[in-house]
Amino acid sequence: MKREHQEIGGDGGGGLTGMVGGGKGKIKEEDDDGVDELLAALGYKVRSSDMADVALKMEQLEMAMGSNAGAAPDDSLIAHLASDTVHYNPSDLSTWLETMLSELNTPPPPLPPAPADRHLSYDLPPAPAVSVQSSIFDTIAPAESSTITTVDFSAPPPPPARPVTGRVSYGPTETPSDLTGTRERKRMRSSSASSSSSRGGGVAGIGSVNTATTEASSISPAAQGPPVVIVDSQEAGIRLVHALMACADAVQQDNMKAADALLKQISVLAASQGGAMRKVASYFAQALAGRIYRIHPQQDCSLDSAFSDILQMHFYETCPYLKFAHFTANQAILEAFAGRRRVHVIDFSMKQGMQWPALLQALALRPGGPPSFRLTGIGPPQPDNTDALQQVGLKLAQFAETIHIDFEYHGFVANSLADLEPYMLDPNRAGGAVSSADEEPEAIAVNSIFDLHRLLASPGAIEKVLGTVRAMRPRIVTVVEQEANHNSGPFLDRFTEALHYYSTMFDSLEGGAGSGGGGGGGAVESGGGQQQDQLMSEVYLGRQICNVVACEGTERTERHETLTQWRSRMVRAGFEPAHLGSNAYKQASILLEFFAGGDGYRVEERDGCLTLGWHSRPLIATSAWRLADAAAR
Repeated sequence: MKREHQEIGGDGGGGLTGMVGGGKGKIKEEDDDGVDELLAALGYKVRSSDMADVALKMEQLEMAMGSNAGAAPDDSLIAHLASDTVHYNPSDLSTWLETMLSELNTPPPPLPPAPADRHLSYDLPPAPAVSVQSSIFDTIAPAESSTITTVDFSAPPPPPARPVTGRVSYGPTETPSDLTGTRERKRMRSSSASSSSSRGGGVAGIGSVNTATTEASSISPAAQGPPVVIVDSQEAGIRLVHALMACADAVQQDNMKAADALLKQISVLAASQGGAMRKVASYFAQALAGRIYRIHPQQDCSLDSAFSDILQMHFYETCPYLKFAHFTANQAILEAFAGRRRVHVIDFSMKQGMQWPALLQALALRPGGPPSFRLTGIGPPQPDNTDALQQVGLKLAQFAETIHIDFEYHGFVANSLADLEPYMLDPNRAGGAVSSADEEPEAIAVNSIFDLHRLLASPGAIEKVLGTVRAMRPRIVTVVEQEANHNSGPFLDRFTEALHYYSTMFDSLEGGAGSGGGGGGGAVESGGGQQQDQLMSEVYLGRQICNVVACEGTERTERHETLTQWRSRMVRAGFEPAHLGSNAYKQASILLEFFAGGDGYRVEERDGCLTLGWHSRPLIATSAWRLADAAAR
């Protein structure tokens, strides 16, 4: 290493002119005050105030030159410093050290790109035949006022990945002989980090300059492995989607060894992503892990139902899907009850009763006065054996009293809707009461919000429930279900459809949060409240993902079907469509204008039914039905 000291002269006036000897030597200082005398005697100009900074730089230089614990000396690096590096004014120690560090920390030129013909060893299945224009897995620039990204599932998959500390790296792209013209890699250390933090090893984000210490220069070519290719988050996102699909394919083929290896790769790739992409990929990875390792935690059904109700309340506040479901169902019921003096609503999932105050208000404002209103709420047992249904009914009764509606309430606890019988839902039949000839019969409406698909897990259950509904002779039946097919075909098809569906759903959550959170005419919530609602909504959807992917048999209850499939079921059960009017469409569209992120939501009318989706992907559907053979009473 070259050190070119300035010569000592008696008349120079610019350097150090004194010498040390016999107690009589004297150091002649430069014009600058505060120069450290000890270092000045050795030929270096260092101010006392700069001592700490110089010490830190010397320590960093020592680390960069190979003094890490257990690291072998880097001869190529030392030779480079001896021949290529020029150090200006070495008497100015601080500047000299800075020059050397800047030379050492110069990043090597990028390696050549990976060849285009390297790909995974399986054929990626096409996406299900559903119109999907936007989901989070896209590498194309998103449209204006949209936070969504999608991926082209038909693109050839990139080469497999291998984890490297601090970044994501991928398989071999060049042989060592192809890299002879490439500058040798050097060990690098951040100029702002202490030695202790550097030895601990930091994690550098994708796209940032990697300042972690590497040991490639001191390892033989045979041992150092394939060259590292640094990729951006978009390329990692494509690899992540293909890894998910490959893992699902391995699970379908019962190749659990390959699935396990791919699952570890998914974890590395998901960590490099952010936002909705990382979240939905993590939930699918968790679901795949549950299926691969056969992890099926036993949960108390009543406790699980109570927790699901809490999560659904947060989902209600975060996005407009449940609000849309309640609003459109209420509009169909209100139109069916026109002119009737006695009405009866049977709710298959009472929960917190959030749907019914709006309907009660609309009936109270009806010309000619409100009808008498009877509500039958059905719900599962509670873990603490409390009568939650009666508590909800009491609150609704108090509300009905304030708006002067004759209100009657009955609550039924049932483990399954298939346990219900017609006489249970009609107190007049149960008690043997007979209506007088002059008394107007009740107009009955049956309401189901995200309930019927759970019955598909038990053979014959859906037919039993629809038969019970038919026996009640309802005037209207309202059904709201997810617009997705998670109940047919092989596992890979179901996984692909679920990946499309929930990536879009998570994207809509991110879009609504980016626009300021939930809306709906209420007071603006605090940022902490919005974050909690969104987090719990993600857990709500994540539980559905785990059930769709990890479970089978009667345990898989999230068996969503499309509107076309439900139409076939309802027609076979003796019902016909009752078209939702244009008024419901207009009012639903107005509802979304008051909700944050409303630009991304879309209401569509399909064969008399209404769907709500994110951009061009329908996510939930509302339909109304009536008896086909005769007029309901």
